[in-house]
Amino acid sequence: MATLVGVFNMSHSPFCYMPAERWNDVRAARSLRADVPLDDVESNRAKAARIGAAFTVLRTRLAAAAPDAIIVFGDDQLECFDFRNYPAFAIYAGEKFHGALADGGAAAVPGHPALASALLTGLMRRGFDPAFSLDMPKPDRGLGHAFLRPAQSLTDFTTPMVPVFLNCYYAPQPSAARCYQLGTAVRDIIDAQPDDLRIAVVGSGGLWHTPRAPDAYLDEAFDGAILRYLTAGDARGTAAYFDAYRVPADDCSQRVGAAGPGTTGLPDASGPRGGTRETCNWIAAAAVAEGAPSTLVDYVPIYASPIGAAFTSWVSG
Repeated sequence: MATLVGVFNMSHSPFCYMPAERWNDVRAARSLRADVPLDDVESNRAKAARIGAAFTVLRTRLAAAAPDAIIVFGDDQLECFDFRNYPAFAIYAGEKFHGALADGGAAAVPGHPALASALLTGLMRRGFDPAFSLDMPKPDRGLGHAFLRPAQSLTDFTTPMVPVFLNCYYAPQPSAARCYQLGTAVRDIIDAQPDDLRIAVVGSGGLWHTPRAPDAYLDEAFDGAILRYLTAGDARGTAAYFDAYRVPADDCSQRVGAAGPGTTGLPDASGPRGGTRETCNWIAAAAVAEGAPSTLVDYVPIYASPIGAAFTSWVSG
């Protein structure tokens, strides 16, 4: 039978790849709340070094786990789908995919059609009806950064990956509880596989951020609570905490906009809005190993974005 060898969660913000010397220049072009701290260049350099070290830790642990395939929970930001047809969940089942790297280059990544097919059919037997793609819907763009950045940061592009898309950005989104259920279903499917596969899981994105929104800020208390649940091995509690959140009435950074090129105008789900909903990718990944405490590698508050860049791992003993 297949074996779950590890679960790895990582932020994929552009700031994780951008020279620290540029951070405050980008900040100057954004609208941040007045109480967001301002780090000097040396502080930003130190934070960038911590991010690099965290990626090294995850990459080393993933390599030691020696997976035959990696399932990546990530989100699409109109790279593949658009409002003509936008799925809540989708699985990429093609032979390979490509996309842009953080440095502007491009890379190709092998898929794993057999595992993707098992996930599709297994999820349908367990009450999910995901969409699927056998080829990239927009070949000129490829798959988005939620999948290419984990490949870039954690692998050498040779380990097959199965991208699992969660709609995090565009209302109405699935709840964190539903993403948790997706993760537990994926674990059942892994355990039921007759093939002797070693499978790792990655949650890509998060934590708190509302990119390019007015009066953006970083809720470090929210991130701290999320990480406490994860390090306790309580993915279900993480989902419940996320869904119980209510947007403050005076929070301009999380207001629902009118319908437009990047907004549906439809009602949002419960929980935080904007990029913070990428935390659901982490919740789905953690649910695959429900009950197994994650190790916090680092949490780096990047005020120039602002975003809580975080990195956790769990490796099977």
